[in-house]
Amino acid sequence: MTGVQYIPVITIDGPSGTGKGTISRLLAQKLGFHFLDSGALYRALGAAADQAGVSFEDRPALARLAASMDIRFVPRTDGSPADVLLHGKEVGDRLRTEESGWLASIVAAIPEVRRALLQKQHSMRQPPGLVADGRDMGSTVFPDAILKVYLTASPEVRAARRHKQLMEKGFDVNLPRLLDEIRERDARDAGRAVSPLKPAEDACILDTSQLDISGVVERVQGLLRERHRSG
Repeated sequence: MTGVQYIPVITIDGPSGTGKGTISRLLAQKLGFHFLDSGALYRALGAAADQAGVSFEDRPALARLAASMDIRFVPRTDGSPADVLLHGKEVGDRLRTEESGWLASIVAAIPEVRRALLQKQHSMRQPPGLVADGRDMGSTVFPDAILKVYLTASPEVRAARRHKQLMEKGFDVNLPRLLDEIRERDARDAGRAVSPLKPAEDACILDTSQLDISGVVERVQGLLRERHRSG
């Protein structure tokens, strides 16, 4: 469209524990792009609904809450997770608990909620570009993304990573239970009717089981260079 600036988007998707949040954040930092953690939107909504006493069966009420939610991501200069401001208050650590993830997976399966949050996600597409982390970012939210990456890793590797992450934050977690929860969530996310867990048709699939964070970032940057050369 003449006179309309194209703002590039890179989408990173995959199941929980593949490192997509860290990869997306570091990639955005290296490129000087904005960062969207779509999972945090659903985690924030789940926490807000739970706090407000909104029934998770009341879809219209959840959709209204989603539409009115004021959430912003404020990057940190040290490379650590961005501050998440919900109605002006920092809630990042609260949104990284296992309970928060469980509530998020419930509200994320509701079509009315996903529609309500769609415009909020579109509004985060700002110059010079955006790295968007989360479910259906490439297939539904930003189908014209210049690069779509789908990260994978075995459930055992993902559980071990999550266990280490939570222990370092001071949470007392049980590894076998964590593995069971990851498998249950995978089954639920893959089997749901709305936005099931699967790669976009034109996504580049990258197994991170044997790669560290820097190795994954390098691979994604390589894919981006290839895309620029072929484009």
